Amino acid sequence: MCGITGLWSPTERPPSPDLAERLTTSLAHRGPDASGHLSPTPTLTFGHRRLSIIDLSPAGAQPMGSASGRFTIVFNGEVYNFAVLRDQLQREGKAPAWRGGSDTEVMLAAIEAWGLDLALSRFIGMFAFALWDASERRLHLVRDRLGVKPLYWTRTPTALAFASELKALRVLPDFDTTLDRTALAGFLAANCVPGTRSIYRGTHKVPPGTVLTFSDWSAEPRLTRYWDPAAVARAGQATRFAGSDAQAIEALDALLRDAVKLRMVADVPLGAFLSGGVDSSTVVALMQAQSSRPVHTFSIENETAAYDEGAAARAVARHLNTHHTAFTVTANDALDVIPRLPRMFDEPFSDSSQIPTYLVSKLARRDVTVALSGDGGDELFGGYTRHLYAPRLGAASRLLPATLRHRLANAITSLSPDAWDTFFQYGKPLLPPLRIAGLRMHKLGAALAADGADQVYEVLASHWTKADGLLAPDTVWPAPPPRTFTGEGTDDLAHEMMLRDLTGYLPDDILTKVDRASMAVSLEAREPLLDHRLVEFAWTLPLSMRVRGTTGKWILREVLARYVPRDVISGPKMGFGVPLGDWLRGPLRDWAASLLRPAALAEVGLDPGVIAARWSEHLNGHRPWEHHLWDVLMLQAWRAAG
Repeated sequence: MCGITGLWSPTERPPSPDLAERLTTSLAHRGPDASGHLSPTPTLTFGHRRLSIIDLSPAGAQPMGSASGRFTIVFNGEVYNFAVLRDQLQREGKAPAWRGGSDTEVMLAAIEAWGLDLALSRFIGMFAFALWDASERRLHLVRDRLGVKPLYWTRTPTALAFASELKALRVLPDFDTTLDRTALAGFLAANCVPGTRSIYRGTHKVPPGTVLTFSDWSAEPRLTRYWDPAAVARAGQATRFAGSDAQAIEALDALLRDAVKLRMVADVPLGAFLSGGVDSSTVVALMQAQSSRPVHTFSIENETAAYDEGAAARAVARHLNTHHTAFTVTANDALDVIPRLPRMFDEPFSDSSQIPTYLVSKLARRDVTVALSGDGGDELFGGYTRHLYAPRLGAASRLLPATLRHRLANAITSLSPDAWDTFFQYGKPLLPPLRIAGLRMHKLGAALAADGADQVYEVLASHWTKADGLLAPDTVWPAPPPRTFTGEGTDDLAHEMMLRDLTGYLPDDILTKVDRASMAVSLEAREPLLDHRLVEFAWTLPLSMRVRGTTGKWILREVLARYVPRDVISGPKMGFGVPLGDWLRGPLRDWAASLLRPAALAEVGLDPGVIAARWSEHLNGHRPWEHHLWDVLMLQAWRAAG
């Protein structure tokens, strides 16, 4: 895992070595072990910060040139199947005289032997890299299929620049810091800056699964998509898995084992995050099944019972006999982390689980350099509540009169979240077990009032909307993606929501959070469930194998049951959550009030009256607005940090 940078300047103005050094130094946290620069042409400079994982010797240093001298690469990530590719090149007689044992050297040899397109189709991994082709005099910026690794680019009046994080680009003396108002609206809706935009006008993300090709520093890039999740989803559902449940479980088990095995290759200590839920428990179980010693697992516990996953994680760790370490997060810990968040994420980011994700990464880094995580299971196998119930709500919106739906919605939201929590507490065991039941009931009420499946998804997956009036009426909000599954049946609606989460929520929120939080402490996080072969297999499954009745991730649970008894994994979905609502009414209240001053809100174009009303409702416990408020607070904290 590393940090990469690059500068391509006009012929008459080569990149300043001092500027290139400052860009790379800004990413020292991503690669504390070494630093390197290389100029494949007088006007193009690549920079690299190295976190040594595979081949710790100088032979693995970057930037790196190919054996022939045609290609130069600077690379962040891992290609896990590099040993297989190396053997294949050897068998085909296309291998160079190897200088070391790194995946970077194998990538260069593969690109030289097979061409970039074919090489990419054979890479299994997470990666963002820049490739200079001296023969064609072209620069390629490449990002992995699911968007695990970040890559930003911008063009100033004097250079084309790229980097792993925005903080490096901010070093450019003529960098445009003008806010992109559509990106700001997207952030308020999604608690992260979505899509290919950044918070800064004129600075972009390379889309997942694509190659951006530049023929000149000032030319517009050509975009080539080498892997398209929408096409994968359509093709998978068109060629459904035809076997039995047992055959599907066996096939998934085999794929999972191989995905985990590949990600256990490292020349440094390795462990795993363990929440006690289905996804992380499956990853840890398969790690332990293929390890000769106890896997080192790490978890966050919480002093607030409704958010505490400690008991579940400890139960799984005991059964699997892992070496388990836990940390209990408190409001004071949150206060300590919050000042670091703007610098950590570089742009507004307000998924509140960023706090425990950082803390569990910090905990793990004391003992390991690589940690496997369970991210991706929900998106692939129908793990979110919206995958279970939103399609039914979408169907109901077509059948129930709007007036009746709105009356039901008002009745639900008229009770405070605390009242709903009490109701579910006293209703045991007749009512289903729901963690933070009050928050979920208010979400249900909002979804009932929505018109159509697309609006139901927006309500369940979004925070602020244009209708809230937070921004000026003429603000252009990001448009929803076009529908891939156009039918109105329950299966099509569920598949559409899962695909939108896979292509939006996952890379923009979840993977951004994990990358920045882990790299802030120089920890490499790996996601076995996002092996593209697993993604392609999951999309061949009928919905009934992923969502069965009111049980999400059915097939993943069946695989896990081979390794961990069902009664050990029996609680409601947890994840690394925090009691944000309570914190904002308590220890974070003064900090929040200082950032919600009307004048400061107006400076960025937010309506202070809208925010004041929600702040008041939240403080008196009538409505759970903590996530909406956290969006605004993280925006204001980011602005205050400069």
